[in-house]
Amino acid sequence: MLFGYRRIWRCHVAGIVALLLLAGCQTQPPLPPEQDQLAIDHMLQRVDERLEVAPLVAQSKWNSGAAIEAPEREAQILESVAEEAVAAGIDEAFAREFFQQQFEASKQIQRRLHLQWTQEGRPPFDSPPDLGEEVRPVLDRLTPQLIESLSEMQRIAEVEGAGHYLRQRAEVLVSDDFDGEPRSVALQPLMDRMTR
Repeated sequence: MLFGYRRIWRCHVAGIVALLLLAGCQTQPPLPPEQDQLAIDHMLQRVDERLEVAPLVAQSKWNSGAAIEAPEREAQILESVAEEAVAAGIDEAFAREFFQQQFEASKQIQRRLHLQWTQEGRPPFDSPPDLGEEVRPVLDRLTPQLIESLSEMQRIAEVEGAGHYLRQRAEVLVSDDFDGEPRSVALQPLMDRMTR
C-alpha cells in the first residue's frame, strides 16, 4: 500500500513539474520577425557607436578645459533632430527624449572619465582628437542613422517579443564600462516604448 502511495505521489510531483515547465515556456515571449530583429540590432549598434565617441570627447575637453555641459549646442541639435524626426513620421516627444538621453549617457561617461583622470593626476593627452574635425563629423553621420532606426523602433514597438528581444540584445551589442548605467540611460526611451 505504501508503495502505491509513493508512486501516486511521484506522479503528482512529476505532473506539477511538467506544468511549471510548460508555464515557463508559455511566459517566454516569441521572437519578433527576423526583419524586426535586424532593425533592433541596427539601432543598438548605432547607440553603441555613439557611446564609443564619448571617451574621445572627454579627451578633447580634458585637454582644452572645455566644460562637459554644452546646453546651447544640445538645444540646437535637439531642435534640428526634432524637425528631421517629424519629417520622418516619428513622434516628436519620443525623438526628443531619445536624443536627450543619448546626450546624458555621453556626459555620464565624460564625467566619470574626468573624475578618474583627476584622481590619477593625469596630464593632458599627447594627441587628443580634434572635436570639430574628428569627433563631431562622426556624431553628425550617426544622427540621421539613429533617426532612421528610431522610425523603425516606433514601427515595431507593439510587435510581440520586440521589447524582450531589445533587452536581451542590449547587453550583447551595447558595451558599457561603467556598470551598465550609461547604457541604461541611453536605452531607457526605447525600453519604455517597447514594453512587449
